[in-house]
Amino acid sequence: MTVLQSRRPRKNLLLSFVAIVLSVIVFLVPFAFVLLTAIKDQQQASLLDFSWPHQFRLVQNFIDVVQARDYMLIIAFINSTILTVASVTLMVVFGAMVAFVLQRRKSRWNGLVNALVLAGLIIPPAVVPTIWVLQKIGLFRTMPGLILVEVAFGLAFVILLFRAFIGTIPRELDEAAIIDGAGPMRLFFRVILPLLKPVIITSVVVQSVFVFNDFTNPLYFLPGDQNATVQLTLYNFSSQYSTQYNLLFMNILLITIPPLIMYLFFNRQIVAGMTAGAIKG
Repeated sequence: MTVLQSRRPRKNLLLSFVAIVLSVIVFLVPFAFVLLTAIKDQQQASLLDFSWPHQFRLVQNFIDVVQARDYMLIIAFINSTILTVASVTLMVVFGAMVAFVLQRRKSRWNGLVNALVLAGLIIPPAVVPTIWVLQKIGLFRTMPGLILVEVAFGLAFVILLFRAFIGTIPRELDEAAIIDGAGPMRLFFRVILPLLKPVIITSVVVQSVFVFNDFTNPLYFLPGDQNATVQLTLYNFSSQYSTQYNLLFMNILLITIPPLIMYLFFNRQIVAGMTAGAIKG
């Protein structure tokens, strides 16, 4: 018995050590490479090697990136912030409402709606038909059009997340609120929605990082320099014949910091929200 107990801690310790080493290799090493390249001069950065900078140009590279193409990065941050806040807000509100109805009200349409939700996760988006639809309704090359696209592509994941969590909330709360005279809207917004805080935080953080880092949707549905989002600013320092790698990696570093900060601050809430609906009470 004691031999088995002594082997288990050693095995757990070995697995923990392997996990830490893999995490360092996968996450910290690439981040260190980006950071080192971002503070080099253009000549040394073009070598793309993992070496210490001969000359530190952190401040100058930062200024050059911010001022590039008439402060395009600042405009892109504003556009990405508007896109992220609006899209995630609509995802959370609509996703929670749809999940509540699917979980609480059983009907013959539930199977069809569930199939459509799963299809939203499995079937890849069709770019050309989506552009055609946006052109017909006058929303192509507009921020509202891109917001609707982001909501449509991310809503399925949010619905499944909320539905799993709502399944753990006792139905007696609904019945008590209805007896007190609460209507459907008041029941949802005053009773159910406050209980969804863990999964709301998870949805907000996960989808915010996804939308903020999205590259393909803004490229297809919101072209133009004035409509650029942060990921599209990477084109500022890369061309067919030359690439300013020091400025390119400084740009990557700047647009990586906001999502990284969100994950560091809300890491526990993300895990709690993802596992909250795993066990039904």
